[in-house]
Amino acid sequence: MQTRGTTRSRGTALLFVVAVVGVALNQRPAVIAVAPVLRELRAETGLSSALAGLLTTLPVLCFGAFAPLAPGLARRVGLELAVAASLLLLATGIALRLLPPVALLYAGSLLAGAAIAVANVLMPAYVKREATRPGVVMGLYSASLNLGAGIGAAVTVPLAVAFGWGWRAALASWLVLALAALALWLAVAGTGRRQRAARSPVPGGSSWGLLRQPLARRVTAYIGLQSVQFYSLSAWLPTLLADAGVPVSEGGLLLGLSNIVGAAGALLAPAQAGRMRSQRPLVLAVLGAYLVGLAGLLLSPGDGTLAWVAAFGLAQGSGFALALTLIVLRSPTPSVAARMGGVAQCLGYLLAAVGPLVLGWLHDRTGAWGWPVGLLLGVLVPMTWAGWGAARPAVLTAEERPTTTAQV
Repeated sequence: MQTRGTTRSRGTALLFVVAVVGVALNQRPAVIAVAPVLRELRAETGLSSALAGLLTTLPVLCFGAFAPLAPGLARRVGLELAVAASLLLLATGIALRLLPPVALLYAGSLLAGAAIAVANVLMPAYVKREATRPGVVMGLYSASLNLGAGIGAAVTVPLAVAFGWGWRAALASWLVLALAALALWLAVAGTGRRQRAARSPVPGGSSWGLLRQPLARRVTAYIGLQSVQFYSLSAWLPTLLADAGVPVSEGGLLLGLSNIVGAAGALLAPAQAGRMRSQRPLVLAVLGAYLVGLAGLLLSPGDGTLAWVAAFGLAQGSGFALALTLIVLRSPTPSVAARMGGVAQCLGYLLAAVGPLVLGWLHDRTGAWGWPVGLLLGVLVPMTWAGWGAARPAVLTAEERPTTTAQV
């Protein structure tokens, strides 16, 4: 895998890719691992459906609230050190879940969400700056996001059962992965130092001013509505399937399968997107997979479950990876990519954070999952509209107008 410049050897270039994957693997388990233990957690703590849903929503709120701070942090300390700090903060948040007070469970989720927000924004900018083929590296990064989510969903409960852990220790076990990624990242942070010192990693500029451009608004809406789909269904899929008669022990495994299938789509979509002048065919392919998965879960959740879960996983994996890649492709420089990522993920994740709460509220009001899943189907309309505009062959500028280009 090639990286920009001449200061990385073949070995350090490989280490760069491994470290990017390591960071990505940590961006979802701290959030996704809560869903498989939600029933046990509620039984022990007495939390309502809405308050339990807040445990999965709070980190997503933090993704949005802290995303705009990431470019400024990178300007002050550098991209590498900012990402390292995020991994250390993530490890701290995960560790807090071991402590008994319920308040610390929420505090740990808040810290984990803030940490992930920083890495979410800065990693695409880092890839754009360092990689000669950013589409390929973004594919590996996006696939690893899904793989991490899949492992978190599928392995948390079996780990607890195999070692006799309670739900707290099962959630805290992901501390090991965070510390391993931090060690890898610190090894990468020292490579290519002279080249990075010669340029500002994330120059200043107006982030919110980018939203004056229609293209930036479409990218923001697409990543936000993609996130609504992912976090809403991830929070409640094990419960939805259990209510349909699927054994509780299989719920987390199926959620894990969804994310592992999504990893395949996430690996392929960015690489393909980087070779296309317009990514609109990929937007339509994502829509088709969503329709199959969500319609199946709406009409027949207990039958054909494997197919519906796999289709949804393929949709969310390829769709979210495409959304992240559009930030890179629509940005002319790493600076604009970081600023666009901060704005898009701020507004997008704040929108996504509403999803699990709304689905939980609808389920409490109706006693069924028809309305919640139907709402996700309805969200596909504005999501596809936003993706259609974001996928056109144009590039954001530092001014207020996108410039159409013949080559993306």
